[in-house]
Amino acid sequence: MDPTRLDGKVALITGAAQGMGAAVARDWAAQGAKVCLGDINTDGVAEVAREIRDAGGEATHVSLDVTSEEDAQAAVDHTVETFGEINVLLNNAGVNKPKWFLDVTRDNYDFIMGVNAWGKLNVMQAVARQMAKQGPREDYPYKIINVGSILSRDTFDDVIVYGMSQHAVLGLIKGGAKGLWEHKITVNGYAPGVVRTEMWEQLDKELVEMGKFDEAGESMDDIAENMILMKRYSYPDDIVGTASFLASADSDYMTGQLIQIDGGMVIH
Repeated sequence: MDPTRLDGKVALITGAAQGMGAAVARDWAAQGAKVCLGDINTDGVAEVAREIRDAGGEATHVSLDVTSEEDAQAAVDHTVETFGEINVLLNNAGVNKPKWFLDVTRDNYDFIMGVNAWGKLNVMQAVARQMAKQGPREDYPYKIINVGSILSRDTFDDVIVYGMSQHAVLGLIKGGAKGLWEHKITVNGYAPGVVRTEMWEQLDKELVEMGKFDEAGESMDDIAENMILMKRYSYPDDIVGTASFLASADSDYMTGQLIQIDGGMVIH
């Protein structure tokens, strides 16, 4: 790890209280970035920020419901007030609630699409307005990184709405790249597969309740054995390298792209 790779970067990271968001926050801070961590789980995100500071990094945190325009603007304002500017967004917050196709309800749809689609667009807009206000930099472009999923390019019958929302994330990447370059903002993303996080642990329990699997933990083992070429599911540490690449100067000549990190689960 290069402790100076992200020097000079100021990043807002959503969904940073646990899982991939927390792992990327720790990794970026260790590489020199100043990070503002946002999450609806205020206690959790405060703890991650404290851990980063205790390790010698620079971190602050803010309560952030990504579906709230007021919260999104407040998170941007807090980042700028603390660190002077914002030049990277990791749009990581996301939710899932599995249901069979004929069991999908309006509440299920609104919950998932609200966070995963509108929530990402909402935060993108607030951050992009701030970047435009700051004006273009000569040394590097601003960067928005949207976290998608393998289901940005496929979907399964037990997570219909989640798949729809992840296709929307791909649309945000493509549309955002075209709509924001005039402000020297690139928009890219990465698409994990099965990642062992708190979110997947909850999903696993719900899949058992739906009757898709018989025992807790079976979903991850079954997918790893039968659907992933590398024969294992991933952990947040498998994701952080791609995230730091997209935040660094190494990706300055990229925009509108979604990189899959899934061990060969979905190949197109």
